[in-house]
Amino acid sequence: MLIRLACGALEGVDAFRIDLEVDYSRQGMPSFIMVGLAEGAVREAKERVFSAIRSAGFHLSPARITVNLAPADKRKAGSAYDLPLAMALLAASGALDPAKLCSAEGSRYFFAGELSLSGALRPVPGILPLALLARSLGVRAMVVAKENATEASIVEGLQVYGLSSLAEAAEFINTDDAPEGSRFLPTQFIPAHPMRISMPDFSEVKGQENAKRAIEIAAAGSHNLLFIGPPGSGKTMLAKRIPSILPELTFEEALEVTKIYSVSGRHAVTGLITERPFRAPHHTISEIALIGGGLYPRPGEVSLAHRGVLFLDELPEFQRSVLEVLRQPLEEGTVTISRSTGTLTYPAGCMLVAAMNPCPCGYSTDPRHACTCSRQAKERYRNKLSGPLLDRIDLHVEVPAVPFNDLRQGTRGTDSAAMRARVLSARAIQDKRYAGTGLRTNSDLSGTALERFCALDKETHSFLGAAVDSLALSARAYTRILRIARTIADLEESDAIGVPHIAEAIQLRVLDREKT
Repeated sequence: MLIRLACGALEGVDAFRIDLEVDYSRQGMPSFIMVGLAEGAVREAKERVFSAIRSAGFHLSPARITVNLAPADKRKAGSAYDLPLAMALLAASGALDPAKLCSAEGSRYFFAGELSLSGALRPVPGILPLALLARSLGVRAMVVAKENATEASIVEGLQVYGLSSLAEAAEFINTDDAPEGSRFLPTQFIPAHPMRISMPDFSEVKGQENAKRAIEIAAAGSHNLLFIGPPGSGKTMLAKRIPSILPELTFEEALEVTKIYSVSGRHAVTGLITERPFRAPHHTISEIALIGGGLYPRPGEVSLAHRGVLFLDELPEFQRSVLEVLRQPLEEGTVTISRSTGTLTYPAGCMLVAAMNPCPCGYSTDPRHACTCSRQAKERYRNKLSGPLLDRIDLHVEVPAVPFNDLRQGTRGTDSAAMRARVLSARAIQDKRYAGTGLRTNSDLSGTALERFCALDKETHSFLGAAVDSLALSARAYTRILRIARTIADLEESDAIGVPHIAEAIQLRVLDREKT
Protein backbone atom coordinates (compact mmCIF):
# COMPACT_ATOMS: atom_id res chain seq x y z
CA MET A 1 0.00 0.00 0.00
CA LEU A 2 1.20 3.52 -0.79
CA ILE A 3 0.71 6.26 1.81
CA ARG A 4 1.57 9.91 1.20
CA LEU A 5 1.83 12.48 4.01
CA ALA A 6 2.80 16.14 3.90
CA CYS A 7 5.54 17.30 6.24
CA GLY A 8 8.14 20.06 6.05
CA ALA A 9 11.82 20.97 5.90
CA LEU A 10 13.53 24.15 7.03
CA GLU A 11 15.28 26.56 4.71
CA GLY A 12 16.61 29.58 6.57
CA VAL A 13 13.80 30.74 8.87
CA ASP A 14 11.04 29.38 6.63
CA ALA A 15 9.75 25.90 5.83
CA PHE A 16 8.83 24.27 2.55
CA ARG A 17 6.66 21.25 1.81
CA ILE A 18 8.04 17.72 1.78
CA ASP A 19 5.92 14.79 0.61
CA LEU A 20 6.75 11.65 2.58
CA GLU A 21 5.76 8.58 0.57
CA VAL A 22 5.81 5.07 2.02
CA ASP A 23 5.36 1.98 -0.18
CA TYR A 24 4.69 -1.07 2.02
CA SER A 25 4.70 -4.30 0.00
CA ARG A 26 4.74 -7.92 1.23
CA GLN A 27 5.97 -9.05 -2.18
CA GLY A 28 9.68 -9.65 -2.55
CA MET A 29 12.46 -9.83 0.00
CA PRO A 30 11.94 -7.78 3.20
CA SER A 31 14.00 -4.58 3.12
CA PHE A 32 13.97 -0.89 4.02
CA ILE A 33 15.12 1.70 1.50
CA MET A 34 15.02 5.48 2.00
CA VAL A 35 15.61 7.85 -0.92
CA GLY A 36 15.34 11.61 -1.37
CA LEU A 37 18.65 13.19 -0.28
CA ALA A 38 18.23 12.35 3.42
CA GLU A 39 21.00 13.37 5.84
CA GLY A 40 22.29 11.27 8.74
CA ALA A 41 19.59 11.99 11.33
CA VAL A 42 16.86 11.29 8.75
CA ARG A 43 18.42 7.99 7.64
CA GLU A 44 18.79 6.92 11.28
CA ALA A 45 15.03 7.42 11.73
CA LYS A 46 14.54 3.79 10.71
CA GLU A 47 16.03 2.47 13.96
CA ARG A 48 14.17 4.95 16.16
CA VAL A 49 10.84 4.49 14.39
CA PHE A 50 10.86 0.68 14.34
CA SER A 51 11.73 0.51 18.03
CA ALA A 52 9.09 3.16 18.89
CA ILE A 53 6.44 1.20 16.95
CA ARG A 54 7.23 -1.97 18.91
CA SER A 55 7.18 -0.04 22.20
CA ALA A 56 3.76 1.40 21.30
CA GLY A 57 2.37 -2.14 21.04
CA PHE A 58 2.23 -2.47 17.24
CA HIS A 59 3.73 -5.19 15.08
CA LEU A 60 4.96 -4.69 11.53
CA SER A 61 5.02 -7.80 9.37
CA PRO A 62 8.15 -8.32 7.27
CA ALA A 63 7.77 -6.32 4.06
CA ARG A 64 9.62 -4.48 1.36
CA ILE A 65 9.45 -0.84 2.50
CA THR A 66 10.46 2.08 0.31
CA VAL A 67 10.42 5.61 1.70
CA ASN A 68 10.69 8.61 -0.61
CA LEU A 69 11.13 12.22 0.48
CA ALA A 70 10.13 14.54 -2.35
CA PRO A 71 11.35 16.77 -3.88
CA ALA A 72 14.39 14.53 -4.17
CA ASP A 73 16.84 17.35 -4.97
CA LYS A 74 16.31 19.16 -1.64
CA ARG A 75 18.42 18.18 1.38
CA LYS A 76 16.46 16.87 4.36
CA ALA A 77 17.97 17.06 7.83
CA GLY A 78 16.86 16.69 11.43
CA SER A 79 14.63 14.30 13.35
CA ALA A 80 11.20 15.89 12.71
CA TYR A 81 10.43 13.16 10.15
CA ASP A 82 10.25 10.42 12.83
CA LEU A 83 6.58 10.91 13.72
CA PRO A 84 5.21 11.28 10.16
CA LEU A 85 7.27 8.25 9.07
CA ALA A 86 5.91 6.13 11.95
CA MET A 87 2.31 7.19 11.24
CA ALA A 88 2.71 6.43 7.52
CA LEU A 89 4.16 2.97 8.28
CA LEU A 90 1.30 2.17 10.65
CA ALA A 91 -1.26 3.26 8.04
CA ALA A 92 0.45 1.37 5.23
CA SER A 93 0.61 -1.82 7.32
CA GLY A 94 -3.06 -1.59 8.28
CA ALA A 95 -2.57 -0.74 11.96
CA LEU A 96 -4.24 2.64 11.30
CA ASP A 97 -7.12 3.50 9.01
CA PRO A 98 -5.47 5.23 6.02
CA ALA A 99 -8.69 7.14 5.27
CA LYS A 100 -8.44 8.90 8.64
CA LEU A 101 -4.84 9.88 8.00
CA CYS A 102 -5.08 11.14 4.43
CA SER A 103 -7.59 11.55 1.63
CA ALA A 104 -7.48 11.91 -2.13
CA GLU A 105 -6.94 15.65 -1.65
CA GLY A 106 -3.89 15.09 0.58
CA SER A 107 -2.92 14.83 4.24
CA ARG A 108 -5.53 15.45 6.90
CA TYR A 109 -2.84 15.99 9.54
CA PHE A 110 0.60 17.52 9.71
CA PHE A 111 3.03 15.62 11.95
CA ALA A 112 6.38 16.82 13.29
CA GLY A 113 8.35 15.25 16.11
CA GLU A 114 11.25 13.05 17.13
CA LEU A 115 10.65 9.59 18.61
CA SER A 116 12.64 7.90 21.34
CA LEU A 117 13.19 4.13 21.35
CA SER A 118 10.46 3.87 23.98
CA GLY A 119 7.96 5.66 21.73
CA ALA A 120 8.03 8.98 23.61
CA LEU A 121 7.53 12.08 21.50
CA ARG A 122 10.29 14.68 21.71
CA PRO A 123 10.40 18.34 20.58
CA VAL A 124 12.19 19.47 17.43
CA PRO A 125 13.53 22.88 16.33
CA GLY A 126 11.77 25.09 13.80
CA ILE A 127 8.22 24.24 14.86
CA LEU A 128 6.88 27.76 14.21
CA PRO A 129 7.87 27.83 10.50
CA LEU A 130 6.48 24.29 10.21
CA ALA A 131 3.19 25.41 11.78
CA LEU A 132 2.94 28.30 9.31
CA LEU A 133 3.51 25.79 6.50
CA ALA A 134 0.85 23.46 7.93
CA ARG A 135 -1.72 26.26 7.95
CA SER A 136 -0.92 27.14 4.34
CA LEU A 137 -1.51 23.49 3.34
CA GLY A 138 -5.00 23.56 4.85
CA VAL A 139 -4.60 20.44 7.01
CA ARG A 140 -7.14 19.53 9.67
CA ALA A 141 -4.68 19.71 12.57
CA MET A 142 -1.01 19.62 13.53
CA VAL A 143 0.35 16.99 15.91
CA VAL A 144 3.58 17.76 17.78
CA ALA A 145 5.32 17.05 21.08
CA LYS A 146 3.83 18.77 24.12
CA GLU A 147 6.96 20.91 24.48
CA ASN A 148 6.41 22.28 20.96
CA ALA A 149 2.65 22.82 21.20
CA THR A 150 2.69 26.28 22.80
CA GLU A 151 4.94 27.60 20.05
CA ALA A 152 2.89 25.99 17.29
CA SER A 153 -0.32 27.46 18.74
CA ILE A 154 0.93 30.95 17.88
CA VAL A 155 -0.41 30.34 14.38
CA GLU A 156 -4.08 31.32 14.22
CA GLY A 157 -6.45 29.14 12.24
CA LEU A 158 -4.52 25.93 12.98
CA GLN A 159 -5.64 23.26 15.46
CA VAL A 160 -2.63 22.10 17.48
CA TYR A 161 -2.39 18.93 19.56
CA GLY A 162 0.54 18.34 21.89
CA LEU A 163 0.99 14.62 22.59
CA SER A 164 3.45 12.59 24.67
CA SER A 165 3.97 9.43 22.67
CA LEU A 166 3.46 7.54 19.44
CA ALA A 167 0.78 5.42 21.13
CA GLU A 168 -1.22 8.57 21.94
CA ALA A 169 -0.87 9.80 18.36
CA ALA A 170 -2.06 6.48 16.93
CA GLU A 171 -5.04 6.33 19.31
CA PHE A 172 -5.93 9.93 18.46
CA ILE A 173 -6.03 9.17 14.73
CA ASN A 174 -7.99 5.91 15.16
CA THR A 175 -10.58 7.23 17.61
CA ASP A 176 -10.53 10.95 16.71
CA ASP A 177 -10.49 11.52 20.48
CA ALA A 178 -7.57 13.58 21.72
CA PRO A 179 -6.22 13.02 25.26
CA GLU A 180 -7.40 15.53 27.83
CA GLY A 181 -5.29 18.69 27.87
CA SER A 182 -3.65 17.98 24.49
CA ARG A 183 -5.55 20.65 22.52
CA PHE A 184 -3.68 23.95 22.62
CA LEU A 185 -5.60 27.15 21.96
CA PRO A 186 -4.02 30.07 20.02
CA THR A 187 -1.53 32.07 22.06
CA GLN A 188 -2.67 35.61 22.81
CA PHE A 189 -0.09 38.25 21.95
CA ILE A 190 0.65 40.55 24.89
CA PRO A 191 3.59 42.92 24.27
CA ALA A 192 6.22 42.88 26.99
CA HIS A 193 6.33 46.44 28.33
CA PRO A 194 9.88 47.18 29.60
CA MET A 195 8.45 48.88 32.69
CA ARG A 196 6.63 45.66 33.62
CA ILE A 197 9.81 43.61 33.37
CA SER A 198 12.55 43.54 36.00
CA MET A 199 14.91 45.35 33.63
CA PRO A 200 17.88 47.53 34.69
CA ASP A 201 17.01 51.24 34.69
CA PHE A 202 19.11 54.21 33.55
CA SER A 203 18.40 55.95 36.85
CA GLU A 204 20.91 53.54 38.41
CA VAL A 205 23.70 55.06 36.30
CA LYS A 206 25.39 57.94 38.11
CA GLY A 207 26.45 60.79 35.83
CA GLN A 208 27.14 60.05 32.14
CA GLU A 209 24.32 62.33 30.95
CA ASN A 210 26.10 62.89 27.63
CA ALA A 211 26.30 59.14 27.04
CA LYS A 212 22.60 58.81 27.93
CA ARG A 213 21.79 61.50 25.38
CA ALA A 214 23.70 59.54 22.72
CA ILE A 215 21.85 56.35 23.69
CA GLU A 216 18.52 58.14 23.42
CA ILE A 217 19.40 59.31 19.89
CA ALA A 218 20.61 55.83 18.93
CA ALA A 219 17.42 54.20 20.23
CA ALA A 220 15.16 56.78 18.57
CA GLY A 221 16.65 56.19 15.12
CA SER A 222 17.91 52.61 15.58
CA HIS A 223 21.49 53.76 15.02
CA ASN A 224 24.61 51.70 15.73
CA LEU A 225 26.64 52.99 18.67
CA LEU A 226 30.25 52.73 19.89
CA PHE A 227 31.33 53.66 23.43
CA ILE A 228 34.97 54.67 23.97
CA GLY A 229 36.15 55.09 27.54
CA PRO A 230 38.47 53.84 30.31
CA PRO A 231 37.75 50.71 32.36
CA GLY A 232 35.04 51.23 34.97
CA SER A 233 33.45 54.22 33.26
CA GLY A 234 30.12 52.37 32.89
CA LYS A 235 30.11 51.37 29.22
CA THR A 236 28.70 47.90 29.85
CA MET A 237 26.28 49.20 32.47
CA LEU A 238 24.89 51.70 29.96
CA ALA A 239 24.59 49.14 27.18
CA LYS A 240 22.62 46.65 29.29
CA ARG A 241 19.96 49.28 29.95
CA ILE A 242 19.27 50.12 26.30
CA PRO A 243 16.43 47.57 25.92
CA SER A 244 14.52 49.42 28.67
CA ILE A 245 13.95 52.42 26.37
CA LEU A 246 13.22 50.62 23.10
CA PRO A 247 9.64 50.35 21.79
CA GLU A 248 7.67 47.18 22.44
CA LEU A 249 7.79 44.50 19.79
CA THR A 250 4.86 44.48 17.40
CA PHE A 251 3.23 41.11 16.67
CA GLU A 252 4.97 40.95 13.26
CA GLU A 253 8.35 41.66 14.85
CA ALA A 254 7.72 39.14 17.63
CA LEU A 255 6.89 36.53 14.97
CA GLU A 256 10.15 37.30 13.13
CA VAL A 257 12.19 36.94 16.30
CA THR A 258 10.42 33.76 17.41
CA LYS A 259 11.02 32.10 14.03
CA ILE A 260 14.75 32.72 14.35
CA TYR A 261 14.89 31.30 17.86
CA SER A 262 12.69 28.39 16.79
CA VAL A 263 14.96 27.23 13.96
CA SER A 264 17.98 27.60 16.24
CA GLY A 265 16.42 25.21 18.75
CA ARG A 266 15.64 27.78 21.45
CA HIS A 267 12.06 27.34 22.60
CA ALA A 268 10.31 30.17 24.43
CA VAL A 269 8.32 29.07 27.47
CA THR A 270 5.42 31.30 26.43
CA GLY A 271 5.66 30.27 22.77
CA LEU A 272 5.98 33.78 21.37
CA ILE A 273 9.01 35.91 22.22
CA THR A 274 7.72 39.33 23.26
CA GLU A 275 10.90 40.97 24.60
CA ARG A 276 13.51 42.57 22.38
CA PRO A 277 16.62 40.36 22.32
CA PHE A 278 19.86 41.47 23.95
CA ARG A 279 22.86 39.37 22.88
CA ALA A 280 26.36 39.88 24.28
CA PRO A 281 28.77 37.26 22.86
CA HIS A 282 32.29 36.89 24.27
CA HIS A 283 35.18 38.29 22.23
CA THR A 284 36.48 34.74 21.56
CA ILE A 285 33.45 34.01 19.35
CA SER A 286 34.09 32.54 15.90
CA GLU A 287 32.90 33.91 12.57
CA ILE A 288 30.29 31.16 12.16
CA ALA A 289 28.95 31.60 15.69
CA LEU A 290 28.57 35.35 15.11
CA ILE A 291 27.23 35.40 11.59
CA GLY A 292 25.65 31.94 11.31
CA GLY A 293 26.38 28.89 9.20
CA GLY A 294 27.99 25.54 9.91
CA LEU A 295 27.59 22.12 8.28
CA TYR A 296 23.86 22.37 8.94
CA PRO A 297 23.42 26.18 8.91
CA ARG A 298 21.90 27.83 11.96
CA PRO A 299 21.41 31.52 12.78
CA GLY A 300 24.33 33.27 14.49
CA GLU A 301 24.37 35.89 17.23
CA VAL A 302 23.73 38.73 14.80
CA SER A 303 20.47 37.06 13.73
CA LEU A 304 19.52 36.11 17.30
CA ALA A 305 19.74 39.85 18.05
CA HIS A 306 17.26 40.68 15.25
CA ARG A 307 14.93 43.54 16.31
CA GLY A 308 17.03 43.93 19.43
CA VAL A 309 20.56 44.78 20.54
CA LEU A 310 23.86 43.08 19.73
CA PHE A 311 26.44 44.19 22.30
CA LEU A 312 30.14 43.62 21.57
CA ASP A 313 32.21 44.49 24.62
CA GLU A 314 35.98 45.02 24.24
CA LEU A 315 35.53 45.43 20.49
CA PRO A 316 39.23 45.43 19.48
CA GLU A 317 39.70 42.08 21.27
CA PHE A 318 37.50 40.35 18.69
CA GLN A 319 39.40 38.79 15.81
CA ARG A 320 39.52 41.19 12.89
CA SER A 321 38.14 38.56 10.50
CA VAL A 322 35.15 38.09 12.84
CA LEU A 323 34.37 41.81 12.88
CA GLU A 324 34.69 42.15 9.12
CA VAL A 325 31.85 39.68 8.50
CA LEU A 326 29.55 42.20 10.19
CA ARG A 327 29.77 44.58 7.24
CA GLN A 328 26.90 43.08 5.21
CA PRO A 329 24.39 42.66 8.06
CA LEU A 330 25.09 46.17 9.38
CA GLU A 331 24.49 47.61 5.92
CA GLU A 332 21.63 45.44 4.66
CA GLY A 333 20.00 43.96 7.77
CA THR A 334 20.34 40.40 6.47
CA VAL A 335 22.94 37.62 6.44
CA THR A 336 23.45 35.55 3.30
CA ILE A 337 25.18 32.19 3.76
CA SER A 338 26.25 30.35 0.61
CA ARG A 339 27.11 26.66 0.57
CA SER A 340 27.45 24.05 -2.14
CA THR A 341 23.95 22.83 -1.27
CA GLY A 342 22.34 26.27 -1.62
CA THR A 343 22.06 29.80 -0.27
CA LEU A 344 20.25 30.81 2.91
CA THR A 345 19.28 34.26 4.13
CA TYR A 346 18.70 35.07 7.79
CA PRO A 347 17.30 38.35 9.15
CA ALA A 348 19.88 40.48 10.98
CA GLY A 349 18.19 43.81 11.59
CA CYS A 350 19.78 44.50 14.95
CA MET A 351 21.10 47.60 16.65
CA LEU A 352 24.85 47.20 17.20
CA VAL A 353 26.24 48.58 20.44
CA ALA A 354 29.97 48.19 21.02
CA ALA A 355 32.44 49.27 23.67
CA MET A 356 36.20 49.70 23.69
CA ASN A 357 39.03 51.27 25.66
CA PRO A 358 40.82 54.28 24.13
CA CYS A 359 44.15 52.41 24.24
CA PRO A 360 45.54 49.00 25.32
CA CYS A 361 45.96 50.02 28.97
CA GLY A 362 42.67 51.90 28.85
CA TYR A 363 43.71 55.13 30.57
CA SER A 364 44.77 57.54 27.82
CA THR A 365 41.62 59.63 28.38
CA ASP A 366 41.51 59.24 32.18
CA PRO A 367 43.13 62.19 33.99
CA ARG A 368 43.41 60.16 37.18
CA HIS A 369 45.65 57.46 35.72
CA ALA A 370 48.83 57.68 33.70
CA CYS A 371 48.72 55.97 30.30
CA THR A 372 51.56 53.47 29.78
CA CYS A 373 50.98 52.90 26.06
CA SER A 374 53.37 54.01 23.35
CA ARG A 375 52.10 55.79 20.26
CA GLN A 376 52.77 52.67 18.20
CA ALA A 377 50.82 50.52 20.65
CA LYS A 378 47.85 52.88 20.44
CA GLU A 379 47.95 52.82 16.65
CA ARG A 380 48.09 49.02 16.56
CA TYR A 381 45.16 48.87 18.96
CA ARG A 382 43.01 51.23 16.91
CA ASN A 383 44.02 49.57 13.63
CA LYS A 384 42.34 46.38 14.77
CA LEU A 385 39.14 48.11 13.68
CA SER A 386 38.93 48.78 9.96
CA GLY A 387 37.73 52.09 8.55
CA PRO A 388 34.82 50.50 6.63
CA LEU A 389 33.57 48.86 9.83
CA LEU A 390 33.75 52.08 11.84
CA ASP A 391 31.97 53.93 9.03
CA ARG A 392 29.03 51.58 9.55
CA ILE A 393 28.75 52.60 13.19
CA ASP A 394 26.72 55.80 13.32
CA LEU A 395 27.68 57.19 16.73
CA HIS A 396 31.15 57.16 18.35
CA VAL A 397 30.78 58.46 21.90
CA GLU A 398 33.34 59.13 24.61
CA VAL A 399 32.39 57.79 28.04
CA PRO A 400 34.72 59.48 30.55
CA ALA A 401 35.53 58.18 34.01
CA VAL A 402 32.82 59.16 36.51
CA PRO A 403 33.96 61.80 39.05
CA PHE A 404 33.76 60.82 42.70
CA ASN A 405 31.17 63.53 43.44
CA ASP A 406 28.81 62.02 40.86
CA LEU A 407 29.23 58.58 42.41
CA ARG A 408 28.46 59.65 45.95
CA GLN A 409 25.53 61.95 45.22
CA GLY A 410 22.14 60.57 46.16
CA THR A 411 20.13 62.18 43.36
CA ARG A 412 18.79 59.95 40.62
CA GLY A 413 19.92 60.52 37.07
CA THR A 414 17.71 60.48 34.00
CA ASP A 415 15.53 57.39 34.22
CA SER A 416 14.44 54.94 31.53
CA ALA A 417 10.80 56.03 31.61
CA ALA A 418 11.60 59.62 30.60
CA MET A 419 14.07 58.52 27.93
CA ARG A 420 11.64 55.94 26.57
CA ALA A 421 8.85 58.51 26.28
CA ARG A 422 11.03 60.71 24.06
CA VAL A 423 12.16 57.69 22.02
CA LEU A 424 8.57 56.60 21.42
CA SER A 425 7.62 60.11 20.37
CA ALA A 426 10.43 60.20 17.80
CA ARG A 427 9.54 56.70 16.56
CA ALA A 428 5.91 57.79 16.10
CA ILE A 429 7.09 60.67 13.90
CA GLN A 430 9.13 58.25 11.81
CA ASP A 431 6.25 55.76 11.52
CA LYS A 432 4.04 58.52 10.12
CA ARG A 433 6.74 59.90 7.81
CA TYR A 434 7.74 56.55 6.33
CA ALA A 435 4.27 55.00 6.05
CA GLY A 436 4.03 53.12 2.77
CA THR A 437 7.71 53.61 1.86
CA GLY A 438 9.08 50.33 3.25
CA LEU A 439 11.37 52.26 5.62
CA ARG A 440 11.17 51.70 9.37
CA THR A 441 13.54 54.16 11.05
CA ASN A 442 16.02 56.88 10.15
CA SER A 443 18.85 54.35 10.06
CA ASP A 444 17.27 52.89 6.89
CA LEU A 445 17.63 56.12 4.91
CA SER A 446 19.80 55.99 1.79
CA GLY A 447 19.87 57.21 -1.80
CA THR A 448 16.88 59.22 -2.94
CA ALA A 449 15.10 58.67 0.40
CA LEU A 450 18.01 60.38 2.17
CA GLU A 451 17.78 63.36 -0.18
CA ARG A 452 14.02 63.54 0.21
CA PHE A 453 13.73 63.27 3.99
CA CYS A 454 16.99 64.99 4.96
CA ALA A 455 16.81 68.06 2.75
CA LEU A 456 18.93 70.96 4.06
CA ASP A 457 18.58 74.70 3.63
CA LYS A 458 21.47 76.68 2.18
CA GLU A 459 23.04 77.64 5.50
CA THR A 460 22.90 74.09 6.91
CA HIS A 461 24.20 72.61 3.65
CA SER A 462 27.15 75.00 3.66
CA PHE A 463 27.93 74.15 7.30
CA LEU A 464 27.90 70.41 6.61
CA GLY A 465 30.04 70.84 3.48
CA ALA A 466 32.68 72.70 5.46
CA ALA A 467 32.70 69.95 8.09
CA VAL A 468 33.08 67.22 5.45
CA ASP A 469 36.06 69.03 3.90
CA SER A 470 37.83 69.87 7.16
CA LEU A 471 37.37 66.40 8.69
CA ALA A 472 37.99 64.52 5.40
CA LEU A 473 34.80 62.51 5.91
CA SER A 474 33.90 59.57 3.69
CA ALA A 475 30.63 59.41 1.77
CA ARG A 476 29.38 56.83 4.26
CA ALA A 477 30.22 59.12 7.21
CA TYR A 478 28.35 61.95 5.46
CA THR A 479 25.29 59.70 5.18
CA ARG A 480 25.57 58.74 8.85
CA ILE A 481 25.68 62.38 9.95
CA LEU A 482 22.53 63.19 7.98
CA ARG A 483 20.71 60.21 9.50
CA ILE A 484 21.73 61.17 13.04
CA ALA A 485 20.74 64.80 12.45
CA ARG A 486 17.34 63.63 11.19
CA THR A 487 16.83 61.70 14.44
CA ILE A 488 17.94 64.64 16.60
CA ALA A 489 15.42 66.83 14.78
CA ASP A 490 12.72 64.21 15.38
CA LEU A 491 13.48 64.18 19.11
CA GLU A 492 12.91 67.94 19.06
CA GLU A 493 9.80 67.47 16.89
CA SER A 494 11.34 69.62 14.17
CA ASP A 495 10.44 69.06 10.53
CA ALA A 496 13.58 70.77 9.28
CA ILE A 497 17.18 69.78 9.97
CA GLY A 498 19.14 72.80 11.17
CA VAL A 499 22.76 73.68 11.93
CA PRO A 500 22.46 72.69 15.64
CA HIS A 501 21.27 69.22 14.62
CA ILE A 502 24.17 68.76 12.20
CA ALA A 503 26.66 70.10 14.77
CA GLU A 504 25.48 67.66 17.44
CA ALA A 505 25.58 64.80 14.97
CA ILE A 506 29.21 65.60 14.13
CA GLN A 507 30.04 65.79 17.86
CA LEU A 508 28.64 62.29 18.24
CA ARG A 509 31.24 60.90 15.81
CA VAL A 510 34.39 61.41 17.84
CA LEU A 511 36.58 59.15 15.69
CA ASP A 512 35.99 61.38 12.65
CA ARG A 513 37.39 64.34 14.59
CA GLU A 514 40.44 62.39 15.74
CA LYS A 515 41.60 61.96 12.14
CA THR A 516 42.46 65.64 11.83
